[in-house]
Amino acid sequence: MLDWAYLPCSLSFLFSSIRIMSMTQRGLVLSATAVAVTAVAITGVGLHSSQGQAFFQESPKELIDEVWQLIDRNYVDATFNEVDWRSVRQQYLGRAYSDREEAYDAIRDMLALLEDPYTRFMDPQEFRNMQIDTSGELTGVGIQLAQDEETNELIVVAPIEDTPAFQAGVLAGDIIVKIDGQTTEGMDTNAAVNLIRGPVGTSVTLTVRRGDEELEFPLQRALIEIHPVRYSVQTEPDGTKVGYIRLTQFSANAADEMKAAIGDLESQGVTGYILDLRINPGGLLYSSIDIARMWYDDGLIVSTVDRQGIAEQESANGTALTDKPLVVIVDGGSASASEILSGALQDNDRAILVGSRTFGKGLVQSVRGLGDGSGLAVTVAKYLTPSGRDINHQGIDPDVVVELTEEQMEELFGASNKIGTPEDLQYVRAMDVLSEGITQK
Repeated sequence: MLDWAYLPCSLSFLFSSIRIMSMTQRGLVLSATAVAVTAVAITGVGLHSSQGQAFFQESPKELIDEVWQLIDRNYVDATFNEVDWRSVRQQYLGRAYSDREEAYDAIRDMLALLEDPYTRFMDPQEFRNMQIDTSGELTGVGIQLAQDEETNELIVVAPIEDTPAFQAGVLAGDIIVKIDGQTTEGMDTNAAVNLIRGPVGTSVTLTVRRGDEELEFPLQRALIEIHPVRYSVQTEPDGTKVGYIRLTQFSANAADEMKAAIGDLESQGVTGYILDLRINPGGLLYSSIDIARMWYDDGLIVSTVDRQGIAEQESANGTALTDKPLVVIVDGGSASASEILSGALQDNDRAILVGSRTFGKGLVQSVRGLGDGSGLAVTVAKYLTPSGRDINHQGIDPDVVVELTEEQMEELFGASNKIGTPEDLQYVRAMDVLSEGITQK
């Protein structure tokens, strides 16, 4: 059986990836990506597909009971959101199922009783898509998608930089109302992912609502290679050198790329750092832990708490690469693993946070392969910052607030890409704060 765990933030990469984490602390994943998104750590292998198909044909009820058992043993809320879970088992195992789709629909209906958008079932194709997408090469248009928990509207959390959606001008906060002319009303993120994905070179048109107007974006699907770290040396008018690092997601290679970036910047004699976590939806927890350890030597990083109230903790381990002043830029698109890292740096007085309140996603999912090749994501825990803050729905407030208007965000994150330039107000303020810190030190 595959066994992963992740912390989605109710977002989904529209190339349908799911960042996942195993039940071990090393495999945990934090992501602002709900239903169809994030990164993976595989801890076991399930039945081969041929075996799984035979298994399913013999008894579809076995699959339904397998899902029920996983929820019963692992779900974060021991009351199952006030649902009589044992009665549910009797109800769904008492039915007859004529084909696999009927059983899959029953599983989805059963899970819907929990009223938890992050506990979800993936059919074999959806599960395979997720596994492919976590390889680092993705096909799609390059946006992260969330489903509003109240309105169920599909909201763009952020476009991925240098992708078709980013270049076309799709913005964070856009509401997708149609995909190739098909309304998204009543559509979940997984269904949207399936419609937006497709072969490289083919086209898809997204219709979005932005404020009071509707906009159409004809997009050509592309192969998207994810390099999560970009960096440069910024020289101030007085000759001071500052290292600027932009981290776009906490993928499996993020920590290695971050280590290389810090090492190179140190060799160039920078006197301080700006770490830009804006529109970073999260990813692997171990990646955020490894990166946190690069910035400070001693102190707690994160705690995860399951339904028994048992907390597991990760701490710094004396392996910091620099102690120079650090400013972190965050916004409403900074989620899960981004909130773990920024919260840890803030709580340990290692960095000053500049920007706007983060997304606010603090739930952990375990993602497991099932007997017939399908998969299940189960909410199993929540995470806390070092000071004990539960940031779910609350987010993390920056030390220095710099809000942007919709027009400013469009100019900053749109096709013109003004991120990290003198026209980027949050970046400019972060530089001012860093300069003050460098002077004080």
